[in-house]
Amino acid sequence: LENVAVPLELAGRRDAFDRAARELAAVGLSDRADHYPGQLSGGEQQRVALARAVAGNPQILLADEPTGNLDQATGAQIISLMFALRERSGATLMLITHDPALAGLCDRVVHLRDGKIDRITPGAATGKPDVIAQPRAQTGTGN
Repeated sequence: LENVAVPLELAGRRDAFDRAARELAAVGLSDRADHYPGQLSGGEQQRVALARAVAGNPQILLADEPTGNLDQATGAQIISLMFALRERSGATLMLITHDPALAGLCDRVVHLRDGKIDRITPGAATGKPDVIAQPRAQTGTGN
């Protein structure tokens, strides 16, 4: 519970512990709220991280290889939960992965090559044409 509540407290939220309890319930961990991180499985730790990430109502969720250290079944649960939380919160989800199947679940896929944007394609999750047809031209200003 504290793992999710402390960032909210630091941000001045008076309802930090109530909000943390709600987010842990949303990821199915109400019964594990009083456990330390070392007492949780990898999948449970990922769910706590998701609860902490959405508790402050961010506009953007960043997830770097969210299933990298998980078995396939647990990874699938985490991804399902992540997309459900994104829908509920209305946040933009930026997902970094080397898994083409996972990338295909997204609305848009940005392909990198040698550290630069190679191409942007629509994901399988949408039949809409991509709104960004080509990456921006480099201006030499670092963007």
